[in-house]
Amino acid sequence: MAAAAAGKMILCEKPLAMNGAQAETMVKAVEKAKVPNMVWYNYRRVPAVTLAKQLIDEGRLGRIFHYRAKFLQDWTISKDLPQGGAGLWRLDVKVAGSGVTGDLLAHCIDTAMWLNGPIDKVTAMTETFIKERKHTISGKVEKVGIDDASAFLARFSNGSMATFESTRYARGHKALYTFEINGEQASIFWDLHDLHRLQYFDHRDEGILRGWRSLHITDGDHPYMKHWWVPGLQIGYEHTFIHQVADFLQGLQDGKPAGPSFRDGLATDHVTDAVLQSAKSGRWEKVKQVRKK
Repeated sequence: MAAAAAGKMILCEKPLAMNGAQAETMVKAVEKAKVPNMVWYNYRRVPAVTLAKQLIDEGRLGRIFHYRAKFLQDWTISKDLPQGGAGLWRLDVKVAGSGVTGDLLAHCIDTAMWLNGPIDKVTAMTETFIKERKHTISGKVEKVGIDDASAFLARFSNGSMATFESTRYARGHKALYTFEINGEQASIFWDLHDLHRLQYFDHRDEGILRGWRSLHITDGDHPYMKHWWVPGLQIGYEHTFIHQVADFLQGLQDGKPAGPSFRDGLATDHVTDAVLQSAKSGRWEKVKQVRKK
């Protein structure tokens, strides 16, 4: 808020805010100040994920029927792990706002809406497996307010169905993020652990050529790869941030802002709000929509 008032361009970590109401205030601030803004949903800049976007936008999948995503970790299983402070703020609801819903599923939600459009409604369940943890700052045992696990069903505005799941209690997984999209003509699957491959199946392939193929994103005409030498060599996860900064700067030069913007981040926060509300109410909850600017 202070940076916007001072006329500074802002690149903000995700999720944009603790909740949708706070995010709305932030959007109003940057738009009133007319400052360039971006949110760090960096998975959009994985070359294989960007290629998935291109394939969908070209209509190669046809009508989308299903979207399914998961993001699994295992680092908070120990009951002796404290909450709060510089290293463990993610476990403190007063600082984080939520648990895996805002931390991990927010990534999945942003990617999903970028690829497949707005989410209309959700029904969810969450769980906090360890109810109390020592707080790093106070030194006292305090109630845990964040969600350790979250799963929800969703309906996109285009009619497609979706499942989303995230947990920090999946032993053996450090950052297993995958998504699969099933369309009328083709399907795609992506796995962060093999981030430069996009699995692709096209029903229109003929005879013995029909089957799942593994597209290795290596060539100069693939997204972002022309900027690296030699294109065929692997680039790392960290380069997604380089791609995002590069797009941000290019947008400044061209006068065409690159996403995800604060307004995009607000859309994701509205979904996570609906997920958390549904987990409490036990009902389907409508997602508040963000108007196009």
